[in-house]
Amino acid sequence: MTKLEKLYSIIENSRDLGVRLNKEVLQQVEELEEGIIKEEILPALSNDIAPRLEPIKRDLVLVVEYHPGEPISVALSRKAKISEMTGAKVLTPRSSTPVKSEAEPKVPAPHEPTKIIKNPTKGLRVTFADGTVIWHRQAIDTFIDTLRKIGLERIAKLDIKHGGGYNLVSKDKRPTIPGHIWQHECDGWYIYSNICNRTKVDDLQRISDLYNLGLKIEEGKPKAQP
Repeated sequence: MTKLEKLYSIIENSRDLGVRLNKEVLQQVEELEEGIIKEEILPALSNDIAPRLEPIKRDLVLVVEYHPGEPISVALSRKAKISEMTGAKVLTPRSSTPVKSEAEPKVPAPHEPTKIIKNPTKGLRVTFADGTVIWHRQAIDTFIDTLRKIGLERIAKLDIKHGGGYNLVSKDKRPTIPGHIWQHECDGWYIYSNICNRTKVDDLQRISDLYNLGLKIEEGKPKAQP
């Protein structure tokens, strides 16, 4: 039985027994349903649809209307954005974007030493108490997606400082320098990303402890797909 089937079974059993679910419980059910759709259904749906949309070279919004037992209905719009639709909730937000300087970095002269990375990232794997696993090839992607799932606004309130006083998550953009990336922009927030793997782990553990999240944080990269 899938998670969705278990969830709907609980709802149906409650109704059969005459148990009325209060507003708070119904809100939790809705959030759980959305979480399962986001974590289990949308990735598979995206993998199937994205390649088919690649030939399209203009912006559009596809709205899928679904009712159990009925054929799906799809509407197309070229004017609206999902964020502008009243009542629409974005389940697949855009990925984070490195905040770069618009100026070109200085190219070192041949006699100047170039930067050598001696300690490449080992990767990160984060497991939530509900079983959700976030594990990307790049540690920064795992780090940012984990922060996003916890809630960027919640993390901003913790006032975790980096880079001369900049909050780990904030609305403040650090002035850029050619050739350097201090932050990633994500969902309207700036995430301080110029930190080592050890610091990422420490930050996540601190956040987990403060919010009692029970995160399991491990280092390591997933195996490359064949």
